[in-house]
Amino acid sequence: MINIVIGIVKVKVLAVLLGPAGVGLMGLYQSIMGTASTLVGCGLGTSGVRQISVLHGEQKVLALVQRALLLGNTLLGGLGMVLLWLVREPVAMLVFHNADNSAEVGWLGIGVLLSLLASSQVAILQGLRRIEDVARVNVLGSFVGSFIGVFVIWWLGHEGVHWFVMSAPLASVIFSSWYAFRLPKIKVEIDWAVLRQQWQSMLSLGIPIMAAALLTLVTQLIARSLVMRDLGLDASGYFQASWAISMTYIGFVLGAMGADYLPRLTEAINDTERAKQLVSEQTEMALLMAAPVLLAMLTFAPWLIELLYAKNFAPAAEILRWQVMGDIFKVIGWPMGFIVLAQGRGDIFIATQLNWNVIYLLCLWFGMNEMGLLVVGVGFFVAYVVQVGLIRLVVGRLIGFKAQSSNLGIFTMLLISAGVILVVSKYWHFAALCLGGFFTLCFTCYSIFRLDKLLGLNGFIDRLIDKFR
Repeated sequence: MINIVIGIVKVKVLAVLLGPAGVGLMGLYQSIMGTASTLVGCGLGTSGVRQISVLHGEQKVLALVQRALLLGNTLLGGLGMVLLWLVREPVAMLVFHNADNSAEVGWLGIGVLLSLLASSQVAILQGLRRIEDVARVNVLGSFVGSFIGVFVIWWLGHEGVHWFVMSAPLASVIFSSWYAFRLPKIKVEIDWAVLRQQWQSMLSLGIPIMAAALLTLVTQLIARSLVMRDLGLDASGYFQASWAISMTYIGFVLGAMGADYLPRLTEAINDTERAKQLVSEQTEMALLMAAPVLLAMLTFAPWLIELLYAKNFAPAAEILRWQVMGDIFKVIGWPMGFIVLAQGRGDIFIATQLNWNVIYLLCLWFGMNEMGLLVVGVGFFVAYVVQVGLIRLVVGRLIGFKAQSSNLGIFTMLLISAGVILVVSKYWHFAALCLGGFFTLCFTCYSIFRLDKLLGLNGFIDRLIDKFR
């Protein structure tokens, strides 16, 4: 929640100072840096979490895994930094359709190195289930990175957007290194044969993970490039605004839970009944935490866009509504997708991710002329509908998983409520506000009631306060 507030302030400043074009430029730079980081990172961060979780009790081997992870990402990050500088002009031509931004693209290579260094340290903390340290890294890194980024934009304006993008991994690597270096040290001699063995093990799963993540990032990059080419840089800014809002809250919920969920599911994956129970529990938690805010976002999308960005971002509101519809499916499909990762089935993982990206790009390719910018939201929704259906079939075959009737009930009511708000908002704005407010209130009350049953909210909040103290 702290990160959400910090992110709101950060992007609001960027939107006010630079407008839709500046936000669109930021989105393109983030896509370039993210794509390069994913490509050269080879998925070591995610596969490293799994490897550390599996070897949690074997201290000496665990120490070598940590070294292999850190050394591997350092070398790969350095390689990525050099390669991005060398291909800066072709990348700029591909994304911007001219070479004017080639120097800025080249400097993003520093962000690639910093991103991989930070991911190594966070993976170690996450694999060891040091979740509180991961939370501190995220909050402190977000705060300091935002402060640096906003100062750079205030100082340099449009010329500082690429430095703005790199401020986040810079702050993250500082704080993740601090907490990782505070871990108990295990003295062990470097065995290069063992290191190579660990690299091979991590890469066997990491490369499919990298390929799947790369598909998504390349898809985002292509989508932004198509929007900019056909509709202009301002339209790219509207796309970035709706995308960022849609991803921020869902990313907060799913990312926070996933930090502990993946290690636990990996440990339990050979116990089918326990694994299915974990998936069901995580699905319910995701729905309870996401439903009220998704409905609120759907209802108050125009005000939300104006509040978080500016009045001239109004066209992003309708895109956001359709992306929220897609997020409803994303929330219920996300816990099931981790079954594939926990089993180390990289081939299936990349196949399922390919499905989403292909459908999304096809929607954009065939729908841009007819629907204009709205297609980026509608395509997002359509892709996730198909994706959840595919994931459900896959995990049913892998471990015989079936969704609990209670979770299906929550999902169905959420989907119906959201659909009613979306349809009514097209014809009667005031009625949509009233219905949306009512549905949001109902889901909020139910979520609080159910979370109190699951967690004992008073005791849970007291424990959080004690830890904070």
